[in-house]
Amino acid sequence: MTAVTSRAPLEGVPVRRTNSSAQTSRWTALAVLCAGQLMVILDGTVVNVALPTIQQDLGFSSSGLAWVVNAYLVPFGGLLLLAGRLGDLIGRKRVFVAGLGIFTTASLLCGVSQDPAMLLASRFAQGIGGAVTSAVTLGMVVTLFPLPKERAKAIGVYSFVQSAGGSMGLLAGGALTQTISWHWIFFVNVPIGIAAATMAARVLASEHGVGLDKGTDAVGALLVTSALMLSVYTIVETTNYGWTSAHTLSFGAVTLALLLAFVARQAKASHPLLPLRVFRSHNVSGAMGIQALMVAGMFSFQFLCVLYLQRVLGFDEIHTGLGIFPVSVAIGALSLGLSPKLIARFGPRAVLLPGLALITTGLAALGRVPADGSYIVNVLPALLPLGIGFGLAMPSLATLAMSAATPQDSGIASGMFNTMQQIGSAFSLAVLSALATSHTDALLGHGASTASALTGGYQLAFRIGSGLVAVALLLSATLLRSSATAHPPAAETKPVAENAAR
Repeated sequence: MTAVTSRAPLEGVPVRRTNSSAQTSRWTALAVLCAGQLMVILDGTVVNVALPTIQQDLGFSSSGLAWVVNAYLVPFGGLLLLAGRLGDLIGRKRVFVAGLGIFTTASLLCGVSQDPAMLLASRFAQGIGGAVTSAVTLGMVVTLFPLPKERAKAIGVYSFVQSAGGSMGLLAGGALTQTISWHWIFFVNVPIGIAAATMAARVLASEHGVGLDKGTDAVGALLVTSALMLSVYTIVETTNYGWTSAHTLSFGAVTLALLLAFVARQAKASHPLLPLRVFRSHNVSGAMGIQALMVAGMFSFQFLCVLYLQRVLGFDEIHTGLGIFPVSVAIGALSLGLSPKLIARFGPRAVLLPGLALITTGLAALGRVPADGSYIVNVLPALLPLGIGFGLAMPSLATLAMSAATPQDSGIASGMFNTMQQIGSAFSLAVLSALATSHTDALLGHGASTASALTGGYQLAFRIGSGLVAVALLLSATLLRSSATAHPPAAETKPVAENAAR
């Protein structure tokens, strides 16, 4: 493989043309980045279908079982921002490979766990590795592909992995759990992680970053990491304590105080961890908030549609995964094909708006599924607009969120984008699940059948999810500027893939 014959990416030397070997190297690098990201995304959902088996095998209590998921979410959501900035400072390749190493080792420990304590500790370590790996991935993708058309295509691939990975995880988790054992939902990560880390060491360019002296804000790092981890913990624990409990209100107040202290620190620090200039762009700051709302709405589908298929329609794990799979197919068809072309031609905002409209429509359709419904008649027609809409919206939002990122800030922008996604997911899981359960209990109390009560709870959650995405659509139409394109900042001109072993 021929190396790219030019300076390192952060030196800002324009390179307008590359040879075919260099082009191949960049797409190989994208494949490696996406393989690592896919592994992390899959792990976010692959565990869900195995929870009953894990509970029975390891003796988890009902409340303790939730922490098989939460022990991963808390460090994952809390460390994305710090890991992203660390990639800017010491080099994104180093951070990516280190994250893969942590995640792969933790996956092995999860697979060999014989008691709840070991599994929870290993899941926490997995969350750390997942955050470190994911935080820098999008930043590396946009630096790899500085030209608008190529960048749009690369972000389409990344978005497909991000969005379809969850659905693929449900199918893989069900298949592995039913055919082998739950241990293999973790063991499968080991060879993938080793292969991805080995390839990353070969095909990603070595970079030194801007240096720790340009952003070593230890106080800021402590404040924001504590705030984000505490916020995720507070949200996920509302299912046990409620939103108005002393526990939730006190932890929420501490979280808010930490975030305000962090913002004040960044405004005054000479080398801030999170340069506030990142949010000066209306498109960047708007895309971050819209991302949280869209993910919160879509999570009602990803989590509660699974429960509807299993508890109401009687699907087993494998058939549930197959039932959700059309969404992945639709997302792939759009993200990998049409979306990049549309974004390059019309701009991300113009593509985002119909995408959010389709998601709103699909969730509203799910809000009408009956207790005696049919998958073909009632579910599948709602899934198709969801998949198409997400396939349009996700690449558009990623493009907008990274539109003002320079090579020096792409890691922190990537980390922030993923952080908003995790906050949206955690909020949706806590709020929509609680509302669905509460409504189901009320219907049962009024004499409804179990299937009707469950369906009523899911319908409410789907409708609220549709409302959240509708708000995201309104914000997109009013806040975002149509002048945004996929064009990178002027300083961003050099691909980052090369043969490290040249």
